[in-house]
Amino acid sequence: MMTPEQPKLEVWQRGPIEGVPPLLMPVAHALLQAREDVDRALAGLTIEQIWARPGGAASAGFHVRHLGGALDRLFTYARGEMLTETQRRRIRAEGVPGSPPDGARELLADLDAMLERALGQVRTTSESTLLERRGIGRQQLPSTVIGLLFHAAEHAVRHAAQAITTARILARR
Repeated sequence: MMTPEQPKLEVWQRGPIEGVPPLLMPVAHALLQAREDVDRALAGLTIEQIWARPGGAASAGFHVRHLGGALDRLFTYARGEMLTETQRRRIRAEGVPGSPPDGARELLADLDAMLERALGQVRTTSESTLLERRGIGRQQLPSTVIGLLFHAAEHAVRHAAQAITTARILARR
């Protein structure tokens, strides 16, 4: 039992996630950890802070949108599909706050929808397909199912960390 003084366990320390194939457990753990990290990063930020670009760096809002968008795109390639026009349009809009600008609630709701789709795909991905070849983009750069799923998880964690750093900088202002 965890005492109040102990830090909350990270997702990977909490054990297996129901329905996730064992070889894909690290992907699911990383995605869920990224979601929790983003939630903590955005907590207490104003809309202005979410979209601020300290020193010209990307905004925390961009990192959250890009995390979800890149996840969606990489999982599309893992299914052996090409991007839709909607997905391509989303790339160009990831750094745009919107009018009115999206706040934490809207960003997290959008991210949750993408994470749920991704986790659903992880749960239904057969371990026997992990080494199957997949092409990335119009050039069909070579990868595999597991290569794409792993990179999507790693990329999500990277952008969650960047959102955390940006949020900490802005919270000090």
